[in-house]
Amino acid sequence: MKRVFSFIVAAVALIACATPPALTPEMAATRRSLDPATEVMTGAQQPDRYVDLLRGKRVALFSNQTGIVGWDHTGKPVHTLDLMLFKGLKVTTIFSPEHGFRGTADAGEHVSSSVDPVTGIPIASLYDGKRPGPSPETMAAFDVLVVDIQDVGLRYYTYYVTMIKLMEACAAADKDVVVLDRPNPNGMTVDGPVLDMRLRSGVGRLPIPTVHGMTLGEIALMANGEHWLKDNLQVKNLTVIPCKGYTHQTRYRLPVAPSPNLPNMTSIYLYPSTCYFEGTDVSLGRGTDKPFQQYGHPDMVGYSYSFTPRSVPGAKNPPQLDKLCHGVDLSGISDEEAIAMGVNLEYVVNAYRNLGQGEKFFTKFFDKLMGTEAVRKMIVAGMSPADIKATWSAEVDAFRAQRRPYLLYPE
Repeated sequence: MKRVFSFIVAAVALIACATPPALTPEMAATRRSLDPATEVMTGAQQPDRYVDLLRGKRVALFSNQTGIVGWDHTGKPVHTLDLMLFKGLKVTTIFSPEHGFRGTADAGEHVSSSVDPVTGIPIASLYDGKRPGPSPETMAAFDVLVVDIQDVGLRYYTYYVTMIKLMEACAAADKDVVVLDRPNPNGMTVDGPVLDMRLRSGVGRLPIPTVHGMTLGEIALMANGEHWLKDNLQVKNLTVIPCKGYTHQTRYRLPVAPSPNLPNMTSIYLYPSTCYFEGTDVSLGRGTDKPFQQYGHPDMVGYSYSFTPRSVPGAKNPPQLDKLCHGVDLSGISDEEAIAMGVNLEYVVNAYRNLGQGEKFFTKFFDKLMGTEAVRKMIVAGMSPADIKATWSAEVDAFRAQRRPYLLYPE
């Protein structure tokens, strides 16, 4: 397989990772996690299980810089698109999510559709701000959608939302869907309130907890099986190519940053607890080398630690830009401690009480991220983080039972 990867890159120029997010030393050291000789193999690394399904069909690929199957002998990443073209598959369309096909755009930034300069394949952005889904012309250009993208297992992480939108479009147009599954780095955890569907938005699409513990393949099966697609639609032919060697307790370390502000595993494990600062004006470290691994504000008092957000690629205009923020450094936390916390509201509650702003502390976006109005109200009422966490335990248990028929891997 390694020899094949080298030949692919020699035959087909690298497509998806021309300017990928910086590879941290930690992620460079875990590149072997995508080596076929290692314990875990992604769905994309098993072409013998999906090439025959796609041969003779026009293929649309939903992916970005995370859709890789390995590295060649020079250290360059080999993308699933490269492998598909090498296998003679007809890829007619590329769909790109939030952050774009190369994963370098800011959170929420509109990304224009374009054409891949190497292959000439059209790249249809699903985050261009122009329409809620693919155009009729784009849908007419393919027969089967292939999903190969690395998710991180949070309800407000938008890759699964884009997948659901594409599934709805495919169901309406009677197109097949194939998901090349990848491990969920937060797959060992199920925590947080289940989304109140009255707060359904671009950062919350399905009635699932904040940390759902499912892979994209499992989410696709559940959304289809539970009739969660709009207008009660269902994809008639939905196929998931599962990972090998993965369970929901596997500590899968990502070899490529899934988006610009999740540069390492510490940020990914803290993401369920620190992302809520996006619904306040407290900085969570965007515009620094520790995004989602610290928090602070110019008016917070009693802290010796401080940092200053700057305009950087992937965070061009971060909260509290160029202002000295006082707060807390979480970057030294151990993986096990961060994982064990699940959704930890101590950080948000701490900042809320320190700043003394009352309801002004929260923006409308906070409830959308939290998936409920109840948590904000409990914080304002003075409830402790532990007591708030206890309020969603029953619905988490109910969700675990509901998702069980759709799980592809041992819990």
